Amino acid sequence: MMSRPMLLVFLLLILIITSQFEWRQPLVNDIDTKPAVNPKQLQISKWEEGVKEKIILSQEKNIHRLNELVRSLKQQLLQCKCTNEPRTGPSGTLTERIIELERQQILED
Repeated sequence: MMSRPMLLVFLLLILIITSQFEWRQPLVNDIDTKPAVNPKQLQISKWEEGVKEKIILSQEKNIHRLNELVRSLKQQLLQCKCTNEPRTGPSGTLTERIIELERQQILED
């Protein structure tokens, strides 16, 4: 009778050998039976890529437009703050304040 560790080693060896054989066999079959690319599928794939590209471009335009709106609203907010501040408030031109606000936004991002 075999000892328990020898039996385990033997079973492990058999498992490794059989698993290697099973992994290699499907790979050979996949290579042989690989179907040719269907022209209709290729056309559909190109169409899908075109649609995805249009969606991305549309989203980029929307993002750009939203960024412009945010910038405009920040400028309006600064103008409102400037008109509502008392005359003894902080000094500085509107342009300087806009630059400072943009710096703060960059630091927050």
